[in-house]
Amino acid sequence: MPTRDFYTNTPDDMAWSVPASGSARFTWEYDDGRDRLLALYQKGKDKQWDGAKRIDWDLEVDPYDPLGTPDEALSLYGTRHWPKMTEKDKGELRRNYTAWQFSQFLHGEQGAMVCAARIVESAPDLDAKFYSATQTMDEARHAEVYGRFLHEKIGMLYPINDNLQALLGDTLRDSRWDMPYLGMQVLIEGLALAAFGMIRDTTDKPLPKQILAYVMQDEARHVAFGRMALRDYYKQLTDAELREREEFVIEGCYLMRDRIRGIEVLEDFGVSRKEAEEYTEQSEFLHLFRKLLFSRIVPCVKDIGLWGERLQRAYVDMGVFELGDSNLDLLMSQDEQVAEELDKERFAAEEAARVAEVRQAIAEGGD
Repeated sequence: MPTRDFYTNTPDDMAWSVPASGSARFTWEYDDGRDRLLALYQKGKDKQWDGAKRIDWDLEVDPYDPLGTPDEALSLYGTRHWPKMTEKDKGELRRNYTAWQFSQFLHGEQGAMVCAARIVESAPDLDAKFYSATQTMDEARHAEVYGRFLHEKIGMLYPINDNLQALLGDTLRDSRWDMPYLGMQVLIEGLALAAFGMIRDTTDKPLPKQILAYVMQDEARHVAFGRMALRDYYKQLTDAELREREEFVIEGCYLMRDRIRGIEVLEDFGVSRKEAEEYTEQSEFLHLFRKLLFSRIVPCVKDIGLWGERLQRAYVDMGVFELGDSNLDLLMSQDEQVAEELDKERFAAEEAARVAEVRQAIAEGGD
């Protein structure tokens, strides 16, 4: 069945073309590179995995409670609409919210794949091209697994959020080679990592937990790559050039904080846009998410050298300035550890099952 049939609101056009600008850059220097980036490239090669095999797709998922989301986390909880909703309605609401969240993850991963391919094309250094090539494969795998989860387990997709599409378009249209790094790997993937981590750490459902943990293991490398490449490059820029990039970060952060919040889901349940905006603003869950949203972005922005006065004031206004001192390396190492622990648990369970089978075969053979 084509994806068009799974959309809650079918896009008018199933394709989106973004005019490309900038130069494709070649280098004839093949024996020079930054040791840190080449080591990350080697790690990217070593850590490739198959989404069809590493994830246990036989695990059952209840599409009406795919994440174990508590009532209190739903924006309609405590509103005038809630008492009128049946248990079936609440299940549909959970299904729609999960479809919306994972659809944005899916669209964002496709965007990340395109941006990584753009970096291969436009980055001036071969070590960056090498690593971006591995990242392009990673992002393709992420889009694959999110798409499979939505098609096979949820049975529903949402179109890309208008504001996410706008930010992605601004990132891709810019002719400067560093902007796909900044827009995608710092802002959009920083947002995604916060959302991935919040669901990964709260869901009691094994399949989505596996998917998110394994995707986040890859993303830890991607963030490290963006930090290395941009930190080196931004040391060379003038104050005016740095201010331009800080303006882009400020605009993108406000856009993500204020506009990407699932209004579309409530509208599909007959709630007016005005009411939906009020409900999401009152949601304690959304307030917590907004705080976590910047846990990956703010320390990364500070680390790469974008920390001008206006940017700092913006983060004070958003209430996230103190996150600039967060230990980003620790967060990323924890993301890798979660995935490794899941692998250990799964391998141990598979080994125990094999041992039980052997013992049963021996016992039956002795009868």
